[in-house]
Amino acid sequence: MSITDTDTTDTTDTGAGTDTVSWNPNALDEILSNDEGRPVLFTNARILTMDPLIGTMTGADLLFVGSLVVGVGPAIVTAAQDDNAIVVDCTGMTIAPAVVDTVALAGGRGHRSEYVATLTPGNTPDFLVVPDALAADVPSTVATLMTRPEQVRALVASGRPVLWAGTDVPGRATAPEAGIPASGDLTGSPRIGVWIDRHDFLHQELTAEGRYDETRGGRPHAYQGRYWIDGDRVDYLDDLGFWAYGEFQGDELHHAGYVMKLG
Repeated sequence: MSITDTDTTDTTDTGAGTDTVSWNPNALDEILSNDEGRPVLFTNARILTMDPLIGTMTGADLLFVGSLVVGVGPAIVTAAQDDNAIVVDCTGMTIAPAVVDTVALAGGRGHRSEYVATLTPGNTPDFLVVPDALAADVPSTVATLMTRPEQVRALVASGRPVLWAGTDVPGRATAPEAGIPASGDLTGSPRIGVWIDRHDFLHQELTAEGRYDETRGGRPHAYQGRYWIDGDRVDYLDDLGFWAYGEFQGDELHHAGYVMKLG
């Protein structure tokens, strides 16, 4: 078992000047260097799962491997040594989803399967760790991140720490620069060309200069504008000013109800 820190100094003090740097530092190092796919276990916490079936648990554990929650509840820590897990002691802490489903908070979800971003096995480990005194419920936990980030013990996104002990984690992901980027040179991209829907109604040309030009029902230049590809997503900014998007799925481009292939 890898309970690497016995010093969980200052886990309950909520004063503005509190120093939280000593909170589980060795565990952070292990998580950041975890290239072997070891499980990570946040243990002995109050967990606000936001799942209507599981609810809120005390003295509970959250287990994830990579970017997948695999277990939540009490006594998971008993298998930590068997699984060579990295263990983070969360005594005095509350764990809550970092991605908040405000519709669910307002009682607007009809089925459990419709809930978004709950701390449920099978979901992504996006969560906050905050002292109990600052985490009466999910809204107050999120408010702590917004107003007192120095009090956040951990902010984890897809299983990777972003904040730890109130400070940025070295090498953390950073937000894209705000604003519309310049169009890159897409010469040679296999996604350049004319995409045609299965009914031959929509022809969408993607050029290497980052421009698109649509022919609809034989009407040329029905829509024209700029586009950007990020992974399998394509964002369009039409010259008329509106935004749209598409998604590449294998050899198909899905956009606004159309399914297209390269002509």
